[in-house]
Amino acid sequence: MKNLLIITLLLSIPFIGISQSVEDINKPIVGELDQIEPFSEGLAAVKKGNQWGFIDENGQLVIEFRGDVVWNQTPNTSNFGVEGIGYPKFKDGLCAVKIVKEDGIARYGFMDKKGNVVVATEFLNVSQFSDGLAVGIYESKELRGKNSFQLNIYDYSFTEVVVNKSGEMLWPIQVRQNIVMSKRLYKLPELHAMMISEDLLKVKDKTNKWKIVKPTLEN
Repeated sequence: MKNLLIITLLLSIPFIGISQSVEDINKPIVGELDQIEPFSEGLAAVKKGNQWGFIDENGQLVIEFRGDVVWNQTPNTSNFGVEGIGYPKFKDGLCAVKIVKEDGIARYGFMDKKGNVVVATEFLNVSQFSDGLAVGIYESKELRGKNSFQLNIYDYSFTEVVVNKSGEMLWPIQVRQNIVMSKRLYKLPELHAMMISEDLLKVKDKTNKWKIVKPTLEN
C-alpha cells in the first residue's frame, strides 16, 4: 500500500514545472518497431515489418530500414556462414547484405556503418569478418552459348577464398564442386573453411576431415 502511494504521488508531480503525462515524457525516438536487438560495435538492429535499420547509442536511426540485410528467423548456429546469422549485426565494422539476382539465387557481400556496400555481393556464402578477414565462396561463369530456346548457357566454377574488408580476394582455399546453379535445384553451399586466427585457417577437405592451413596473406 505504501509503495502504491509513493508511485501515485510521483505521477502527480509536474515535470519541469509543466504537467505532463507518462506518454508525453516517454515520447519515442523511433517507434512502431517489431524487434530490437542488442548493440554491437555501437549500433543496434531494429526491425519494422520485413526490413531492418540501425540506431546509434543515442537512439537515432542512422541506417534507414532496408530489405537486403542478412538474418534468419531460425538460424543454424552450427554453421559459420550466412545461415548462422540470427539478426543483423556489425562485426569488424561490416554487416552482411544480400541481393537476389535474375536467376533467383542470392549473392552476399557487406555494407559499412554508413550503409554503403563495400564488399560486392558476389559470394554464394560468406562468414562474418574477424580480424579484418572473412571466407566466401566466389562464383565465376563463362558464357558457353545458347540453347534451343535462345537462353544463355554458362560454365561455372567456384572457389572458396579468403577476402579482406575491401572485397579483395587474398587467398584461394579450395575449388568447390557439386553446386547446381538452378533456382529449382539450388542449395546454399556450406562453407568448408574458417579463419581461426589472423593467419591460420581450418579447412574441411574432400574426405570430410579437417586440416590446418597457413595462407600467405598480404592484407
